[in-house]
Amino acid sequence: SQAITRTPLNGEICASCTLTAASASVSAGQFIHASNMKITSWNVDGLRAWVKKKSLDWVRKEDPDVLCLQETKCAEKALPSDITDMPEYPHKYWAGSEHKEGYSGVAMLCKTEPLNVTYGIGKEEHDKEGRVITAEFPSFFLVTAYVPNASRGLVRLDYRKTWDVDFRAYLSDLDKRKSLVLCGDLNVAHQEIDLKNPKGNRKNAGFTPEEREGFTELLEAGFTDSFRELYPEQANAYTFWTYMMNARAKNVGWRLDYFLLSSALLPGLCDSKIRNTAMGSDHCPITLYLAM
Repeated sequence: SQAITRTPLNGEICASCTLTAASASVSAGQFIHASNMKITSWNVDGLRAWVKKKSLDWVRKEDPDVLCLQETKCAEKALPSDITDMPEYPHKYWAGSEHKEGYSGVAMLCKTEPLNVTYGIGKEEHDKEGRVITAEFPSFFLVTAYVPNASRGLVRLDYRKTWDVDFRAYLSDLDKRKSLVLCGDLNVAHQEIDLKNPKGNRKNAGFTPEEREGFTELLEAGFTDSFRELYPEQANAYTFWTYMMNARAKNVGWRLDYFLLSSALLPGLCDSKIRNTAMGSDHCPITLYLAM
């Protein structure tokens, strides 16, 4: 099949990458695009602490069009003014857990007002935990999600399996209406390349066969892992490191944070970056460049 090179343009897109035309089912010419949509996603592991660590300084330098946050752990009434007053993002949307203070929660901050914004996936058993925000833009849906963790001892694995089925159905229904981008902490390392110690984690949350299969089924439903599409063999590329055992300094991590794209958006995929030098959480941010 024909090799295709993505070329950095306008000083905005980072690395040149190669794909095969067969895998993307598009012509070579379609890949040479200038990015005009930049989306950043970050599991902040507690919004208030993250803000205190001056993480908004990094956000201002990164300057995405849309900023998606997960695990905010903060009721809307307790949001710090540093972020609620940000003039760069006049359109801000928050979802939190209805029953547990300081648990779960997602946010979406936009420079341009979406056409419509919805919360949850339409199922009460999932939506009470504040895990999903969906924004409709003219040419695509943007979904940010904090996927449930199967938890220590896999006590929530059965619930996670139910979530995976229902969430996949929700995304597939959206995709029938308009192409979508899914971003967030999906709480699974899909393949062995996506974590440092696969052999020791096969029975741990985030790398069980059930969770990995759930992710595979999501890809088979018509969505593409943007990072692996561009960097199929890139090892040691992680987005989460436990605070214990100096894991981040040793880069003993997991890739749990993703941008997934509808197949129709693949021709506009310019780059998908892991910003692993950005501190402030046990996750690092990730940034997607699209030509819409």
